[in-house]
Amino acid sequence: MTTNPEITPVNPAGTAAWSSLTALAAELHATTIRDLIEREPERPEACQVSGARVHLDFTRQRVTSSVMGALIDLADETGVLDLRERMLSGDHINTTEDRAVLHTALRRPRDLELTVDGVDVVGEVHDVLDRMGQFARSVREGQWRGASGERIRSVINIGIGGSDLGPAMAHLALGAFSTEEIHFHFVSNVDPTDITQALAACEPATTLVIVASKTFTTLETMTNARAAREWLVGQLGERAVAQHFVAVSTNAAKVGQFGIDTANMFGFWDWVGGRYSMDSAIGLSTMIAVGPDGFEQMLAGFHAMDEHFATAPAEENVPLLLGLIAVWNRDFLDIGTTAVLPYSQYLSRFPAYLQQLTMESNGKSVRRDGEAVDYETGAIYWGEPGTNGQHSFYQLLHQGTSTVNCDIIVVARTENPQTDQQDMLVANALAQASVLSLGRTAEEVAADGTPADLVPHKVMPGNRPVNLIMIDRLDPFTLGSLVALYEHSVFVQGAVWGIDSFDQWGVELGKKVAMGILGDLTGDEDAIVDASTRASMDLYRRMR
Repeated sequence: MTTNPEITPVNPAGTAAWSSLTALAAELHATTIRDLIEREPERPEACQVSGARVHLDFTRQRVTSSVMGALIDLADETGVLDLRERMLSGDHINTTEDRAVLHTALRRPRDLELTVDGVDVVGEVHDVLDRMGQFARSVREGQWRGASGERIRSVINIGIGGSDLGPAMAHLALGAFSTEEIHFHFVSNVDPTDITQALAACEPATTLVIVASKTFTTLETMTNARAAREWLVGQLGERAVAQHFVAVSTNAAKVGQFGIDTANMFGFWDWVGGRYSMDSAIGLSTMIAVGPDGFEQMLAGFHAMDEHFATAPAEENVPLLLGLIAVWNRDFLDIGTTAVLPYSQYLSRFPAYLQQLTMESNGKSVRRDGEAVDYETGAIYWGEPGTNGQHSFYQLLHQGTSTVNCDIIVVARTENPQTDQQDMLVANALAQASVLSLGRTAEEVAADGTPADLVPHKVMPGNRPVNLIMIDRLDPFTLGSLVALYEHSVFVQGAVWGIDSFDQWGVELGKKVAMGILGDLTGDEDAIVDASTRASMDLYRRMR
């Protein structure tokens, strides 16, 4: 690999800012979040920033103004803002694959041209968006008909990874804005149960299948696609495939061989990673659900956060600060996990979406120059919506031996008002933010009249860092803005750590070995595997 000398990473642990942050962490060792809030009356105002209709309150983080200043210095010393400019301008900052990183180009307005490697990428993006819009309208308005002349009533999106998580998350998140005339299903798992259940809920004559695979060779996706094709052909015949299948791909030859009219193939580019692709043609199901206008509003939300990230001063830059706080928690407070806790049923799949975005991007132990890191990188992200999680894993959050950073996401206005239930939901979110960060002392517990032998069991240590992220309502614009917030936070973390956040070599080896084992299990070849794997294969054969 040849490293571009202009983007050779800095070892963050060797910077002056890193040394300052290490010292500040030691100074704050005995200082709690409660201490910080009680002694800094200006803190609630000083620790809040907004951008693109997203509000970040980091009052409940274990940070001081000195910490935040040193974190911004760290971003400067590690070249975060310079790398940001290179990313936005189309430089090949994905060094291991020698590619540009241009998911932000997917949402640039058509009048904001951007030429990269001699190509007007914005023009190409809008050509695809225009074709998507025409197709989505024809399906929504009943002009696109199946082989028997019936209108489409069901859409099955078949993909995996970003080709599934993004569309599935967006469809649920924007349920209040989705057409009620079409039902959507999302299939990703190669477990035959996944495709079987989706097909059982649909009628071939009224079903459209979107097959999302850039290469049109992805094992899980194409296995499920062939199962759906067999189901359709069995009912409607071979000629029906062209009326009931469309592709999101760049492999026209494979698409055509499958029986899909390449006129109904929607492409995207190698500068779009799968986990950054929900606003590309991968979002075709989203566009059918919310309409081209709704999709355009979502793109506007993405772009608004892009512009905020690109132009806002460091002290007011929401994604920059969120990313730097994540570095502080991971490397200086030794907090290895973040719970994403959306207090919105519509955002039920958002934690799963962020798992891929964050851990596939920053789960790296080698810098861009090939040198091993000697500091911690990507944290583990997970979560469930509130208030469900309160009756599940919050016990560990409050009183467990591991400290977990919590991102609590609040939607101020609901699309489904029911008496005072939204106030009840938000009251729970704010209560959890308070108790996680402040805790409850033995003296406070005893003052409630608690028997002495029960007091230790009811003490809440607190000091759990919390980001409170609030949006006014969950609509297409704010969903785009919220996703872009985390995209850029992930970028900031990776840039500080000097890693390539845009490759994913860690997922390749398992796929390769699986193909060898599959050949052995089906009798086509003899896999070369270790003794433990051979024993497991033999056990599977006996149990099968």
